[in-house]
Amino acid sequence: MLTPLTEAKFFSCTQSTALAKKIAAAYGAKLGNVITSTYSDGEFQPSFEESVRGARLFIIGSTNPGADNLMEMLLMLDAAKRASARHITAVMPYFGWARQDRKDKPRVPIAAKMIASILETAGATRIITMDLHADQIQGFFEKPVDHLFASTVFLPYLRNLNLDYLTIASPDMGGSKRAYAYSKALESDVVICYKQREKANVISHMELIGEVTGKNVVLVDDMVDTAGTLTKAADLMIERGAKSVRAVCTHPVLSGDAYERVEKSKLEELIVTDSIPLRKESKKIRVVSCADLFADVMKSVHENRSISSKFLM
Repeated sequence: MLTPLTEAKFFSCTQSTALAKKIAAAYGAKLGNVITSTYSDGEFQPSFEESVRGARLFIIGSTNPGADNLMEMLLMLDAAKRASARHITAVMPYFGWARQDRKDKPRVPIAAKMIASILETAGATRIITMDLHADQIQGFFEKPVDHLFASTVFLPYLRNLNLDYLTIASPDMGGSKRAYAYSKALESDVVICYKQREKANVISHMELIGEVTGKNVVLVDDMVDTAGTLTKAADLMIERGAKSVRAVCTHPVLSGDAYERVEKSKLEELIVTDSIPLRKESKKIRVVSCADLFADVMKSVHENRSISSKFLM
């Protein structure tokens, strides 16, 4: 094992402070001091209140919309670069704007590619993220990307439930690869939901491919936004004879009326990570922390060790 030549330092963007503290504690370190000054018009300026010259920086912050979360990450990357940090790793448990990964109609941006380029221009020399909306987004970066899978923390939770007649389900065709990976690890059946949308976040029709009668179903997805797809899928599966329906979603975006939809749905529970802090508590939402996973990977990166053991899928 190579001895690290640089000191590792940890800093957090504002909205990810709770997770960053857990990651730093699991690593065996403390968060560095950052002060953010805010002008009356909303403009803000982060400032590192300690020397970072020659250090390896891990800047932790999910970049979910609004744009302030992304802007804060960019400003901290730029500040670190100008302060002569040797390595600057952007640790983004949730990589925002990832759904815009292609032109699905004329005259629209490919936001995920644009943001990848901006992050690198701002100063990121490495990216650590988890469950990208599309795996190929890794190719939008010219710098190394460590793409982690939340299955590392979800699979032990699901095994501990000891569910009989377990079936893994994907809420859409795009998530079928993820569903098959979970089913292989859990030695279970797979079903797929086929949905048609009128527009973003609005489903016009949904059908089920596969049999769920008498099954305990676990839906798996990379994120839950409005919860419209998940709750509609759960209701459909109960109608088709499922014994129970749970959902495992890495990133709890939970916008709009999502919390109310989850509470009123047929879902037994919604299991998420703490990649994005919850806006409020819910008796149906269980949070499984990803802090240990990130801390282990960050330690391996700093010590130049392989992280392949962290990829269960």
